[in-house]
Amino acid sequence: MEDYLSGDEDIYSSDQEDSLEGLENEESDSRWASSTGNSCKVITRESLLAAQREELRRVMDLLSLKEHHARTLLIHYRWDLERLFAVLVEKGKACLFAEAGVTVLEEVNFGSSVSSLTAMCNICIEEVAGSDVTKMDCGHCFCNECWTEHFIVKIKEGQSKRIRCMAHKCFAICDEAVIRKLVSKRHPDLAEKFDRFLLESYIEDNKMVKWCPSTPHCGNAIRLETDDLCEVECSCGLQFCFSCLSEAHSPCSCLMWELWTKKCRDESETVNWITVHTKPCPKCHKPVEKNGGCNLVSCICGQAFCWLCGGATGRDHTWSHITGHSCGRYKEDQEKKAERAKRDLYRYMHYHNRYKAHTDSSTQESRLRDTIKEKVAILEAKESIAKDFSWITNGLYRLSRSRRALSFSYPFAYYMFGDDLFKDEMTKEEREIKQHLFEDQQQQLEANIEKLSKAFEEPFDDFKAEEIAEMRMQVINLSVVTDTLCKKMYECIETDLLGALKFSCPNIAPYKSKGIERATELNGGRSTKANNNITCQKAHDQTNGGSIELVQPSGSGTSDDSGCSSRKRRRIDNSGGGFFDLNLPAELIDRN
Repeated sequence: MEDYLSGDEDIYSSDQEDSLEGLENEESDSRWASSTGNSCKVITRESLLAAQREELRRVMDLLSLKEHHARTLLIHYRWDLERLFAVLVEKGKACLFAEAGVTVLEEVNFGSSVSSLTAMCNICIEEVAGSDVTKMDCGHCFCNECWTEHFIVKIKEGQSKRIRCMAHKCFAICDEAVIRKLVSKRHPDLAEKFDRFLLESYIEDNKMVKWCPSTPHCGNAIRLETDDLCEVECSCGLQFCFSCLSEAHSPCSCLMWELWTKKCRDESETVNWITVHTKPCPKCHKPVEKNGGCNLVSCICGQAFCWLCGGATGRDHTWSHITGHSCGRYKEDQEKKAERAKRDLYRYMHYHNRYKAHTDSSTQESRLRDTIKEKVAILEAKESIAKDFSWITNGLYRLSRSRRALSFSYPFAYYMFGDDLFKDEMTKEEREIKQHLFEDQQQQLEANIEKLSKAFEEPFDDFKAEEIAEMRMQVINLSVVTDTLCKKMYECIETDLLGALKFSCPNIAPYKSKGIERATELNGGRSTKANNNITCQKAHDQTNGGSIELVQPSGSGTSDDSGCSSRKRRRIDNSGGGFFDLNLPAELIDRN
């Protein structure tokens, strides 16, 4: 059996191997997809109302407000409790309410009818019965017909979440109960639409909650408990970037991935090369490439034209002159432009070919799972063979995760060391040094991934017990080395490359050995971790002199004034100077 580790990569001693032999694996087959965690939650349509009421209740209890006032505050501050509490502390309750359009008057009977027999509506200028006039919490009252028409128009315009009072220069938000009551009498379907908009505002306006971008849509949303700079997996199985809602693309930043997908989709480099190296025929408009030194070019349609200006000409010409045609001399910058376009195309093809090759390899390796299962079933049928083959599942998972990171590292390198994004961030010498450093780590990772992939292609279902034990150690060793190299590549990206930029602030999702986190079902409350991050402080109400017990969630990550998260993350070293065994349960690995 071929030895897959050689040279510096053969790093395990015999006593380490003996310790690995005795380890048991308690992980189930779901380890292939991802491990579960508590930092992101799945919000189904059934749990959406409970999740929204949870936030509403916190504001209602803190500020002693009714539900529609609390909802108005949260919608205005985009369901950001930290920002809402910060405004309350810094500016006071009066300013908090004024900015959000909330008017709380104890003496006003909200949504009540006027007690007098008749009243004048200042909108339609008609005198109507007092029972047909409604007064809002801001004190303005108009007839129900005008209110209803106003509400219907705003709902149809998509402004259901913040419908303002009709009075001139009044920015108060109307009571949702009044809106629902008046609209449902004439258009019950619009009232249902209004309720749906209010409910879905918890997702649409909340930066910590986003819809799953699956197609067809699974109906789920994902809520983060900590930082939004991560990649998550919905319960439907889709893995995506929480920031840009595209497929998981770390170590590429969202901007890099957006530019890369557009370049691959539009084939812009090929179009650029065709534009520089060809000229359209003035007759049939097809691109024509010049394959000789003469500036008189003939299209396949028979039309002759000047290569310099593209104008149609006759065929009579000498080496330096076309009869009856003059367009000036050939410019040297045209030649430089063509050479640059050719160089850019070759560079793009270099990175694209490797990205595509590893993406295709990842697709092929994902199909290995069924084949490996059949081989494992054959081995388990042999009574003389130990029946713990979880190291195979873990090795396949490590291969899939590492191959994915390697494939996306090529689009990252294309933009990191190109002129599109960071041209002025580094000198030419600095760029070459950092590029060589990154490519060395990239090549080491690629070599170990190929060795790990080759190990699984062996017909190990026909191996003897000794050969199975040898392959087990090789797969475990290669998996650990591959994971370590992935960590080092990400540390190089975050610290030496992105962390050293002076003007830009790109961010990437951090590398996780256990893979992209699968969101868990929301069970009616924030996680214990989130609750532990809540700090209490006193905020004095400048209006009435009272005090408020303010519950303020602490920030999940540092950010600067521009809104960019910190580029350099604190990394936790799980290895402790050594390596962990993939046969260990994920919980034990974290604890170690």
